[in-house]
Amino acid sequence: MGIRVYRTHTPSTRQRSCCDFRNLSKKRPERSLTSSFSRKRGKNNRGIITIRHRGGGHKRLYRQIDSKRSKYSILAQVSSIEYDPNRTAYVALLHFRDGEKRYIIQPIGMNIGDTIQTDFFAPIIPGNTLPVKNIPLGTEIHNIELTPGRGGQLVKSAGTCAQILAKEGELVTLRLPSGEIRTILNKCWATIGQVSNSEWNKIRLGKAGRKRWLDRRPHVRGAVMNPVDHPHGGGEGRAPIGRKHPVTPWGKPTLGKKTRKIIKYSNNLIIRRRK
Repeated sequence: MGIRVYRTHTPSTRQRSCCDFRNLSKKRPERSLTSSFSRKRGKNNRGIITIRHRGGGHKRLYRQIDSKRSKYSILAQVSSIEYDPNRTAYVALLHFRDGEKRYIIQPIGMNIGDTIQTDFFAPIIPGNTLPVKNIPLGTEIHNIELTPGRGGQLVKSAGTCAQILAKEGELVTLRLPSGEIRTILNKCWATIGQVSNSEWNKIRLGKAGRKRWLDRRPHVRGAVMNPVDHPHGGGEGRAPIGRKHPVTPWGKPTLGKKTRKIIKYSNNLIIRRRK
């Protein structure tokens, strides 16, 4: 997939670009795998805003994605490749030999008509899922489990992939897209290949309204607020924040402050932190 750049007809199209959808299937989503999707707009059950800068956005249908890939040893054919508004990657519709249909995240190299499967010793081709202990070193993978049988939790965003670096005993060492190197159990399953839509990060929205379509409201800097609204506010003209470190509207340190828990179950599984 490429990037489509708009001609300059209006100020909003001057810097605007979007994904090139020419290779996607021109069909409606599978009705049996979609459901209504009511977002909470950043508010709790009392209507109080708990997450700022959320709201609006275009109406969406939710596609049920199969992250567990639990249909073992049953061949499936890729019927279509579709756009999903709820994620950055594209999704592929699978037709299994027993008649069932499921959506999965499409990796690069998977095309319409391909046959894929989930098996302990499946071929090493994009889209196949198998335990990481049976995947060769250096292979690019995505949709990786952290707990066997729970389903893929790691590396699911557009253009991302992890790489298998080493195997030792019951542990397998991975390099994640963030640069972090960590270990997982060799019983965890993963899918071969790099996630599709790798040029997604090169898209330029071009106008504020397009951000509103994505359920994002305007973000206002604390430095331009009044002192009653933000700790950075106040002063005459452009003034510094007046503190040693930046803080949130509620006085908590931010912008570089590490928020990971000091005591966490996975600390002993991480070999090198992300940069």
